[in-house]
Amino acid sequence: MSQTESNPTRSVPLQGGPLTIEGAISIEETDAGLHPWRIPVAEQDLFETSPTNKASMPAGIRLTLISDTSSVRLDVVPPPVESDPPWVFDLLVDGKLHGRIPPAIDADTIQFDHIPAGEHRLELYLPSQYVPVVLRGLYIDEGATASSWTDDRKRIVFYGSSITHCRHAAGPSETWPAIVANRADLHLTSLGLGGDCHLDPMFARLIHDLPADAIGLKLGINMMGGTVSDRTFRAFVIGFIKTIRDGHPNIPIAVVSPICHPPRESTPNEVGMTLQIMRQRLAEAVDVLQGHGDQNLHYVDGLSLMGENDVHLYIDGIHPSAEGYRFLADAYLRETMPKLGL
Repeated sequence: MSQTESNPTRSVPLQGGPLTIEGAISIEETDAGLHPWRIPVAEQDLFETSPTNKASMPAGIRLTLISDTSSVRLDVVPPPVESDPPWVFDLLVDGKLHGRIPPAIDADTIQFDHIPAGEHRLELYLPSQYVPVVLRGLYIDEGATASSWTDDRKRIVFYGSSITHCRHAAGPSETWPAIVANRADLHLTSLGLGGDCHLDPMFARLIHDLPADAIGLKLGINMMGGTVSDRTFRAFVIGFIKTIRDGHPNIPIAVVSPICHPPRESTPNEVGMTLQIMRQRLAEAVDVLQGHGDQNLHYVDGLSLMGENDVHLYIDGIHPSAEGYRFLADAYLRETMPKLGL
């Protein structure tokens, strides 16, 4: 599963052919190649600079097709900055991990070999680390078949912070959103935005416009930096959800409060907020909206996903490690997905 000399190859068009780019909101055509985005790139000036930067990174985005090729080569533009941790690409064959490549930061070719014989559904996951990825070309064996995979599965959209962006996951197919979607057999769109889950109205509008059969909102931890006070937090949450509901009046939505972070549980920040208060206000917001008729809105206490006894699974005191993200995925499947009816 490395960069090697291989059989003669042929190009598969990145657009207008059997290949699809799933999980992307828009595709920017640049002189260097195609850049998948997680916001409408034509409207990027309507979004704030920092979340726009995170949305330029392809968490949850994957290239899909059906083929009997024995190898897949992806040509990319090396990113302008080195990611921490290093970037990683995954190839899934029929939904199972076939190969994982952490290329050098200056690599411009990623090649997966030894794909089993026969036609298979191929999903090449782009990195969940903090780097944009510009695609230059995709190549399969000369003479290999290539057809589109029509992904008509139910669609789930996740919105959250760095804990949803998951740069410390073992690979991009092992972020907790990707694990949850894969195990539940769902189409994934991930709006995890490292450091930038601040209930921006433009992201509410974006989710309002996206096709979705279920939505998971993991809210709160980024706003402990002082974005909101106890006076404004619940109001922000209610307005964000109401905007989404205008576009999705009936589908299930789960609101998940922050997982455990001991330094902020009961110690007030500069505007007097604690995680304990934040969870209470999120639960209140859901209760109020349910009282106004939203019976398909559900609250999940983040401590039921990762609590005080689970912080040993954090890599830096706040973000789960690769093992922690697998644990979080298991907990989300257990605690949250039944509320979504999935």
